Amino acid sequence: MLNQLQDTDVLWLRDPFAVLTLNETVDLQISVDQFNGKQWSQKNPINTGFYMVRSNNKTIALFDEWYGQRNNSTGKKEQDVLTELMKKGAFNRLRLRVRFLDTNYFSGFCRDSRDANVVSTIHANCCKSIRAKVIDLVTVIYDWKRLKDPSRNKTIEYRWSNHSACKNSWIS
Repeated sequence: MLNQLQDTDVLWLRDPFAVLTLNETVDLQISVDQFNGKQWSQKNPINTGFYMVRSNNKTIALFDEWYGQRNNSTGKKEQDVLTELMKKGAFNRLRLRVRFLDTNYFSGFCRDSRDANVVSTIHANCCKSIRAKVIDLVTVIYDWKRLKDPSRNKTIEYRWSNHSACKNSWIS
């Protein structure tokens, strides 16, 4: 059985399942803030905005441990707790096979996809306020409409708009 979870600040532009592996040996596929080019490297900075989990004893144990620690970690976000678990070896101890998702397909405001023609999801990460997330996600929707406009000059390289509201949300 597969389960997928995501934040509400993630836009699905295309079906992400076309890019996710259905290989039964992969327990968890998770988005990252900056992809280091190695899909199996635990040096990728995880982002819990989008992940797909294969339900099994290993992932159930991970979630039990993760949510148990999260509930006792005052001031920490769930992502911080999962990152700590990973760094302390929980993924290895539980023998989890974790695939870290390329930001080219699972993009975010920390790292835009280099190719708007293949991106599946965009996460409003690296943003301090909900207001800034909403402003910049609306801009992404307008960008998407521009990209899909049949009259657009396809010979010019397409670029996403800057995520100005998110960048400016850290200045105050």
